[in-house]
Amino acid sequence: MLVRYFAAAQEAAGRAEEQVTVEPTAGALRAWLGERYGAAMQRVLDTGSLLVDGTVTRDPARPLRSRVDVLPPFAGG
Repeated sequence: MLVRYFAAAQEAAGRAEEQVTVEPTAGALRAWLGERYGAAMQRVLDTGSLLVDGTVTRDPARPLRSRVDVLPPFAGG
């Protein structure tokens, strides 16, 4: 699947996007990203969210498809 990184997630990954193969759940992707990119990515994952098929989710059981965006927390209002 294509994983795209934005803002702090892009900084932590050192790239804007990549193709990955993991178990197709949000929880498995989060675990894989934390292990691969370390503490900086883990901070993003702990406070941010994933955009799966146009829907923001923090549900670890959420199934993944062809594209996931890793989003840092957003401020504003």
